[in-house]
Formats: sequence, C-alpha cells, structure tokens
Amino acid sequence: MPASAADVPAKYKGEPWANLGVDVDHDFEALYVVHSDKRQQVSKLKSLLKDADELLLATDEDREGEAIAWHLLEELKPKVPTRRMVFHEITPEAISRAIDTPRELDQGLVDAYQARRVLDRLYGYEVSPVLWKKVMPKLSAGRVQSVATRLVVDRERERIAFRGASYWDLEAEFATRKENDTDSPGTFTATLVTVDGRRVAQGRDFSSTGGLKGTDVLHLDGEAAAALASRLEAADFAVASVERKPYRRSPYAPFRTTTLQQEASRKLGFSAKITMSVAQKLYEKGYITYMRTDSVTLSQTAITAARKQARELYGDAYVPDAPRVYASKVKNAQEAHEAIRPAGDSFRTPAQVAREKLTRDESRLYELIWQRTVASQMKDATGESVSVRVAGISTQHERAEFGASGKIINFYGFLKAYVEDADDPDTDREDRERRLPPLAENDPLNVLRLGPLEHSTRPPARYTEASLIKELEDREIGRPSTYATIIGTILDRGYVFKKGTALVPSYKAFAVTTLLEQHFGQLVDYEFTAHMEDVLDDIARGEAERVPWLRRFYFGAPDSADGSAADPSDPGLKSLVSDISDIDAKAVSSFPLDGTDIVVRVGRYGPYLERDGQRVNVPEDMAPDELTLEKAEELFSQPSGEVVLGTDPETGRTLIAKGGRFGPYVTEVLEEGDNNKPRTGSLLKSMALDTVTLDDAVKLLSLPRTIGELDGEPVTVQNGRYGPYVKKGTDSRSLESEEQMFTVTLAEAKELFAQPKLRGRAARAEVPPLRALGADPASGKPMVIKDGRFGPYVTDGETNASLRKDDEVATITDERAAELLADRRAAAPTAKRRTSTTKTASTRTANPRKKPGTAARSASKRS
Repeated sequence: MPASAADVPAKYKGEPWANLGVDVDHDFEALYVVHSDKRQQVSKLKSLLKDADELLLATDEDREGEAIAWHLLEELKPKVPTRRMVFHEITPEAISRAIDTPRELDQGLVDAYQARRVLDRLYGYEVSPVLWKKVMPKLSAGRVQSVATRLVVDRERERIAFRGASYWDLEAEFATRKENDTDSPGTFTATLVTVDGRRVAQGRDFSSTGGLKGTDVLHLDGEAAAALASRLEAADFAVASVERKPYRRSPYAPFRTTTLQQEASRKLGFSAKITMSVAQKLYEKGYITYMRTDSVTLSQTAITAARKQARELYGDAYVPDAPRVYASKVKNAQEAHEAIRPAGDSFRTPAQVAREKLTRDESRLYELIWQRTVASQMKDATGESVSVRVAGISTQHERAEFGASGKIINFYGFLKAYVEDADDPDTDREDRERRLPPLAENDPLNVLRLGPLEHSTRPPARYTEASLIKELEDREIGRPSTYATIIGTILDRGYVFKKGTALVPSYKAFAVTTLLEQHFGQLVDYEFTAHMEDVLDDIARGEAERVPWLRRFYFGAPDSADGSAADPSDPGLKSLVSDISDIDAKAVSSFPLDGTDIVVRVGRYGPYLERDGQRVNVPEDMAPDELTLEKAEELFSQPSGEVVLGTDPETGRTLIAKGGRFGPYVTEVLEEGDNNKPRTGSLLKSMALDTVTLDDAVKLLSLPRTIGELDGEPVTVQNGRYGPYVKKGTDSRSLESEEQMFTVTLAEAKELFAQPKLRGRAARAEVPPLRALGADPASGKPMVIKDGRFGPYVTDGETNASLRKDDEVATITDERAAELLADRRAAAPTAKRRTSTTKTASTRTANPRKKPGTAARSASKRS
C-alpha cells in the first residue's frame, strides 16, 4: 500500500481516499502499488514465466504467505497451469512431497489477510494524526502496538501506586538426633508458619497499597518476632507431621513461535527480533521447520525421529511405550501446521551441527530446539515431595509451628534432556532437588539456630520481552508471528526502553496511552482487541464477511432502520477522529506527582517537571516509578537556569551559562540597544552546567579562533556538529580531542592538511575507541566502543550498532554489545526507494471477493 502521497499514482491523486489507500465507500477496496525497487524483480518473474510451462507458488505456509501467493498470481497473470505448494521445512523430501501434493489458493486466508491489512491501515492512518496534533509529531498508533504499550504502562502505574509493607517471621535450623545412613543431610531449615493455630502473614497477604487483606493472619513486626524468638530459645522441638506425595512432571510441548521466543530470551538472552531472525536463517538453511506457528503438533516421522534419538542417547528406560501427542491450548491455533523442530526425518545432533557452517547464535538456537523436541518424547520425571511441620512450645505456652518442604527426584526422565527456565530468577529449576533428612512423626530435633527474619513486599515485576509475549498470548491479543515486530516497534518509537531486560515505559507512552484510553477507549480495550482476532479468524474460516465487519468498525453500528445513522454507543472510527476538539492536549500530557504540587508534563522535547512556573527536565532514562518527591526536589535543586559566571576581561560583558534545547552553553549578555548577535559556545563533553567556570566560558567564546595563514587562506579552529576541526578555505581536518582546539598550532595544522582527508569508515577508524571489549561471538572479531556522529556505538569492524539510551559506555558488558550487533545484523538493510506518480500496470485497487485477476500487491519481506 502507498507509504506516502508521492507513492499514489496520478490516476488516484484526486480521490479523497487516495492517501488513506482504502476506498471506504466502495467495499473497502485497497490501493496497492508495486514498490519501485521491486519492479525489476517483478519484470524478471514475468520474463521467466514466458518460457515456463508451469507456475509453482511456494511462499510461506501462513496467512501472510497465502496473501503473497495471491498477490503474485494477480500480478503475473499466468497463462500456464498454476499450483500452490505448501511445506514447512526446506529439505529435498519436503519439497518433493509439496510438489506431489499441491492445493488451491485458500481464499479464506486471503480475505482474512485483507481484512487485517485494511483494519491496521485505517487504525494507524486515522489515529496517528490525532497523536501528532495532541501529543507530539511523528508518533504512531497501532491495533496491537498501542495495546502492548498500554500493558507496559499499566504495569508501571501499578508500580507507582505500590506501597511496600514489612513483615517478619522466624527462621530456624534443625538437626536430627538419630543416625543418618543415607545421602540425605542431617540438618534442614524451616520457617515459622503458625502461632497457636493462627497463620503468620506472608507477602501474599498484603495489598499493593501495603495493607493486610484480611484479619485472620498474625502480622509480626520486628519487635514481636524478636520477642517470640526469645521465648522459644529453650523450647523442645519435635516433628509434628510428615506428609509425602508422589512427584510427577511431564515434558513440555515442542516449541511454537511464542514459547521459542520466551525460552530464547531466558536461556540465550535473545530479543524476540533476534530469535526470529536466527530461526529464519536456520529454516532457510534446512535445519528447522517453519518458525511462525502456533501448533505443538509433531508429524509421525518427527515423533519417530525424536524417540529414536532419545533411545540412542539415554536408553530404552527413558522412552515411553506410546508416543506422546500434544494438543494446542492456543485459541484458533492452526493445527495443520507443525511445531518448531529439527528438519528432516532424522535429526542432526548439536554436535553434528557444530561441525557445519553455522554461526554461534544459530548453533545455540538449534540446540535449544533439538533439546526441546527430543525431551517432548521422553518419560515423565518422578519422585517424591515431602512437607514437614515442626512444633515447639514457648515459655508462655504458645505453640509455634515451623514448616519445610523437600523434593526428591528418583527418575529424571525428560529432565535429562531439557529443563525450562522461569521469568522469576528466584524460582527453583525443575531438576533441582531439595532433600530433607529422614524424618518421622514425633522425632525430637535439636535447634542449631533460631532468629527473626525481615521481609518486604515487592512491586509487580516489569515485563521482559518474554513475559510480555506470554501476556499478549494469554490475553489472545495479536498473532504469534507479529510479536517480535510489535516489541521492536514500541522500542524503536521510544514508547518503551530497556533497563537490563526489563521493559520500561517512557512518559511519552503515558501521554499516548492516556489519550487513547480517554478518547478511543475501545481501541485499546484488551477484550475488544482479542475479539478482533476472533473475527479475523472467523473470516479466515469463511464464517464471517470481511466488508460488513470493516464497515461497522469504521462507520459504526447503524442506529436507524435504513442504517443511515450510527449508533451513539458504537460510533465507529471515522466519527471518533472527526471531532477531537474536546481532547485537552495539556491534560493528556500532564501527570501530577502524588501528594505534591509538582506536575510531570510531556513536552515536544521530552518530559519535564513544573512547579510555580519553574521547570526542570526529567532525564529520558529515568523510569516513571523512580520519580519520587525526593528525586524531583533533587532535580529542581540542580542549576538549570542562567548561571552568572563573571565579566569577560576583554569585552567587559557579563558571561552566563544556561541550559538550551540542544544542551548547555555559555553566552554573553549585551547591553540594551546593542544589536550585535551575542557570541555563544556549547559546553564541551567534559564540562557541566554546575561546574563551568569563567575561564572555561572565555575559552569557549574564543571559538572559532584564527591561528594563522596557509596558502593565502586563514586557518581557523572550530567546534562543529561532528566534533572539533581545523579549516582552511573549503578544506578541513578533524582534531582528535576537544582540548586540541585551544592548543593546536599552525605548524600542527599544516601537518594535518598535508595528510589525505579521510572519509566515512576510514575517518571513523582513525578515532581511538572509547573502550575495548571482548570478541563478538558471531564474527569472532574484537568489539570496541567508538564515538560517532550520532553518539557512541559498538563495532566489530564490520557491523556498527548504536548504543541505546539505557546503555552506558563505562558499564556495557560484552554480552550486551554482542546483542546490539546481532540486533543490527538482524535488521534488513533499507533500500532507497524511488517513487513515481505516473500510472503503471503495477497499480490497482483490490477486492478479494472478485475472481483472481482483479488485484495485486507487492511481494512482502518474505517473498
């Protein structure tokens, strides 16, 4: 669809819907154009088709792949027999089967794709301009993007509203008195559970505001806990009860798209985008099956291969008699697809793959997929879980009970091959045992240690990429194949940034979410967004019509008998965006700091605090829940207005330092009536507004300074947008440091001009690195941090990746640097696009209900 007005062909430029790209008055027909940089490829395909006796459409097997096949069919207009191939792995056997068993194009999938594409276009093109007018330019809204942002914002709101609570219990270490001939330990640790039958309060008993949820629990403070511990010092303790239960854990289902993204994030530290990029390469190279799937089903050949490999590696005892069959728990899952698994009828082991030409990331992801697939066909892990209660009587006749739990794994089963990680780092791994001594009821125990222990409730954890993907899937919002793109979008748009692995919303996200909630509530409603997915799946199955549903979404539900008026309770998108006069731009971008007269506002150049007319910027990397009253006062106390430095000894003018739109700078104060332009100079990187001196200001205002003449041209030293340099006429040479601006001599400048001028990569290579790191796991080359035109970046000599706002040069780790490089490699290079306004044969409007031959679109990223 046209990306800009320049892409709209002349034939349609006069149409009122041309820029929208959808003719909303004629069955929501979409306008498609072939990208100018793809026309040569389309011409090549047409040329090749002239000499062909058959056309095979071999695009991906998902909804988008079906749409690409349809678009190609419409664009190429073949006169030879055409067949649709479907395969989920690129192996000779799979391709042969696909050729032998072709099918027809699935028009239901095409209709569903069209509905989704038009819906997203209407949403983005109609709502985004509202954000430009009421919040700030260059913002975007999207059907899933905006809801994902709201989830992150809602979690931060919970953290802001959170009030911690402190609670205490007792912890004791007990030892058995009888002989222990087993491998079990002779001691164990237990915590206080009840006092006189009354349960001791734990973290789950407190609300998010710090209050107890009920009155039936005993809330111990530090003083009460210490006193109880003192009263129990001389108590005799014995085992009150021992409860044993069988432990059984079944294997995890094979990977689907979202579980692969989650586990790759937890185990390998991959972002969702990197996971999908690496998986795409593994698929294209024939190592794994198709990676965009919501199915956990394995083919019979895959089950046989997994069972065979498990038997060879672990023995017959680890393979169940009957194959395991998994059913998807995901609503509307496409069970015709297969789970993500190693390709082929016989799996290659990670050791075999390691000897082949794969990158380190590809090998690691393949091993993860292989482990999960083999483990899915292995036996359950079995053992025993034990729960023990220990009782003692205090000096005041209080009965105190302590509890401890243990787990013994007698048979590891599938855990030999694979253990899933958890989002909470404090959670025990499934294969970890917690052994207790052999205990029986009434066994006497010795107390080795007993004392009070303080705990505090914690705010809800921020989302990580893995947990946000899980939340979106649990709420049935969006599709698995889009999650990586969605998370990438909200990061790139600045709605969310990362602190470690946590996703933190910016104040810009707060403003956008507030506006959408207040004025487009239905569009960011979780249930409504999930319902839209249901309707799109209904369309794919032929159970719903595309056009009536789009008409209701855009124009609203009809209220009158003839359908001419919209129902006020369901006005439709067009009505909502037509009148936005009631949206208070200042209100949606203002957030009072709780309990103060300070307001956080979102301005065009970032967030700032305001109180009694005083303003101060909020650091862009500050998480909203970190902005407390104390932090706000600290920001207000920092110098941000004019700082008088003194009098310039040469001019007699007052010199001041102040903060500006592009950073702090020094300038001179002119007398009234002086129409000269005041001199200004930006502070150097080594300077700060609260430490800059009069001498610093005099040096800065001396720039540009003339140091002599060469070849009849004056030579000046200047500080430019991209750093310090010397200039002679139109020729210039960069200086290595800012301090050189005040020390470089004419002779040194002459030497610089005698050297050939370096450009691009060569110029950047000459600049010494800010910091050296280890070797990049993917390329094997050393990584360094350099200072570039647009800020610091990491490079291995081949790939450059800018540091993000939460990355610090001094503290960035090798792993984080490697992740940035991998992320940069994963991003496809953007080709320069030329647009044409002339009418071409590659431009059409499309109605998918018509017969093939009436519409087309450009091949997408995967065609």
